[in-house]
Amino acid sequence: MAKHWEDREYLKARIGRAGQWGHLLWFLGVIFAVLGIIAGVANTPIGLSATSWLLLAIFTMLAGITFFMGWMVAWYLNTIDQKK
Repeated sequence: MAKHWEDREYLKARIGRAGQWGHLLWFLGVIFAVLGIIAGVANTPIGLSATSWLLLAIFTMLAGITFFMGWMVAWYLNTIDQKK
């Protein structure tokens, strides 16, 4: 796990993949939140109860933030290396 943060070339090579995973999890979180809102308004469970959909949305969005943090660090390191 330490290699992920210590090896600059490894981190810069993963800029695209981390961004893609972050966006995928964020969009899934939005979809889960919309399903939770619809289930809450309709007062009928759509596979899961409204609370479960909203908790799933929170979890996926928080998981997406971790990928975005890695993406931001990689992007920062890439711009610092280009300025040198």
